[in-house]
Amino acid sequence: MHTGRRYSPQEFFKWTFRDTLWILLIATVPTALYYFGWHFLALPWQPLALLGTGLAFIVGFKNNASYGRIWEARQIYGSVINDSRNFAFLVRDTAGGKQSPIVKQVFYRHFAWLTALRYQLREPRIWENTGRKSNQEFLRTHYRIPEWDGKLEEVLGSYLEEKELTYILSKKNRATQLLALQSEQVAALKKEGHINDFQWLELQQGIIRLIDDQGKAERIKNFPYPRNFASVTTYLMFVFILLLPFGLLREYDKLGEGTFLEGYSIWLNVLFSTIVAWAFHVLDTIGESSVNPFEGSANDIPITQISRMIEIDMRDMLDETSLPQPIVAENNILM
Repeated sequence: MHTGRRYSPQEFFKWTFRDTLWILLIATVPTALYYFGWHFLALPWQPLALLGTGLAFIVGFKNNASYGRIWEARQIYGSVINDSRNFAFLVRDTAGGKQSPIVKQVFYRHFAWLTALRYQLREPRIWENTGRKSNQEFLRTHYRIPEWDGKLEEVLGSYLEEKELTYILSKKNRATQLLALQSEQVAALKKEGHINDFQWLELQQGIIRLIDDQGKAERIKNFPYPRNFASVTTYLMFVFILLLPFGLLREYDKLGEGTFLEGYSIWLNVLFSTIVAWAFHVLDTIGESSVNPFEGSANDIPITQISRMIEIDMRDMLDETSLPQPIVAENNILM
């Protein structure tokens, strides 16, 4: 998540540099051919204006849907924060207090759940955009993704006993199995008489809320923005950018009639076609870069930072003094 006031012009330029060169080339070729006598290349501007209007509505719809997905993802992790704190209070105050080894084991297993969940949410999907060259270049120069740098088993090893670690690593959905272990532990506490029926019910409800949070996050992760809408936007964008400079050739040629620009005003077509096409393309790219809020882009939900914040809060509940350092933004980007 970008935490600065805005992206700087340099960041935008670097992010869109490769695409801008292609747009500039597409605008330059027909303009140069028209200048050297290929006047038959000129197209009427009215159909392109209609296409641009329709495309603006489609891009706006896509960006609105993208914002809805990223806002829902933030709400889900807001629930993870609240539900984690509620669960921690219940465990601490019903299962033996701050010094209890059982409480500490449940707390640390929860840290493992937060870790396993964020690692699962950062796994790449074929429809995500972090593999694009422009995004890869921006990633290399501006921030890093902790889940891609470190191994899950090494991080989980600091939270789980060796037996549990081996068991969890043998499972496909590690986060789900960690919550299953929590449920087993709570059931064992009830069976052994450490907690009563009411306390067991409250703890189970806390685990159920965490399962709901995980399921909602997995739904957004595993269900992409519908590919039919995304494909239509891509194809129409390509047609519009390709035809735009052809539709403005006559207009910019006539612009200089009777002035000192006569015969040369056609070259303004390169500048203004590039600007208009760039604006449409960047708006579409912004929507595409926000539509997958857990993929690891600079516009993602900062699940690493949120997980660390929850861990610090819960360790503080046990009066631990050796707390992990909070995650801070790197080049205004928080992961």
